[in-house]
Amino acid sequence: MNEYYIEHQKILLSVDCIIFGFEDYQLKVLIGHRNMDPGRGAWSLYGGFVRNDESLDEAADRTLFELTGLHHVYMRQVGAFGNVDRDPGARVVSVAYCALINVKDYDRSLLEKHNVQWVNIDELPEMFSDHQEMIAKARKLMQVKMKTQPVGFELLPPLFTLTQLQRLYEAVQGAELDKRNFRKRIKEMGSIEKTRLIDKTGSKRGAYLYRFNEKTYREEKFFRL
Repeated sequence: MNEYYIEHQKILLSVDCIIFGFEDYQLKVLIGHRNMDPGRGAWSLYGGFVRNDESLDEAADRTLFELTGLHHVYMRQVGAFGNVDRDPGARVVSVAYCALINVKDYDRSLLEKHNVQWVNIDELPEMFSDHQEMIAKARKLMQVKMKTQPVGFELLPPLFTLTQLQRLYEAVQGAELDKRNFRKRIKEMGSIEKTRLIDKTGSKRGAYLYRFNEKTYREEKFFRL
């Protein structure tokens, strides 16, 4: 393979993982301080270079597992970022991936191991290169998908209150939603089921817990919030 294309310039290829979580009614991103030059110490997404023996998706899966220890996580490609001067160290093209996880599934010991932390998406610090642009584009992708696909439930526990669900959508959209209209839409959807269980952590009266029924969703083939 090395005998071909030798007259062409070689460009490095990397992947960056934008890992979203939902905690304390906030949409959060897992970021940390960069531990290599150039840009050592700057806030950064977690990523790595694509190896010769793996595809883009395989590289993203490996990088995600290294950081979270989780398999079978919802993940989608956000896009490629290839401005000539995006990395002062070399000519690097990065393909960004967006992943959604339940914060409670994440092993907290990995925060210290990888020197990362959950940060509110609306309070991000200045970040290395174009990583803020990556996060903004990933959020827009989520905003579009969550209107017609049940991807938001990847960020919630199996049982959740309607308040949690509404706050999740508000956090992703960056805007308040009308409570009455939101709950009306929930009642119209057979794939979001009310259980007999009650969550009393917020008040003595408590609130009913709901769950997402994937089987019903697939039968309906419809989702819109």
